[in-house]
Amino acid sequence: NCTVICETGVERMMKNFESVERKLVESGKADAIRRIADSADGQRLAEKLDAKKVEQAAKSGDAEALRGILLEVLSTGEGKRLAEQLQKAMKE
Repeated sequence: NCTVICETGVERMMKNFESVERKLVESGKADAIRRIADSADGQRLAEKLDAKKVEQAAKSGDAEALRGILLEVLSTGEGKRLAEQLQKAMKE
């Protein structure tokens, strides 16, 4: 039954997100990520994203759709700059 499998996949994904969030907070990197997301590039990129599309893909656990969204984001100037800033923040 897809409902059970999909819910289990979504629950697992949410636990992974919670674990990553906890590690970022513990390492002190969560604030750096928030600053990057709140930057002018982050705001412009957020305006371009179809929030419903992202939410639907995340809730359904559609990795291929999420991958497509990520590739779309990374193909923009804002996305490239944000990715570089995130890489730098993670190394610090």
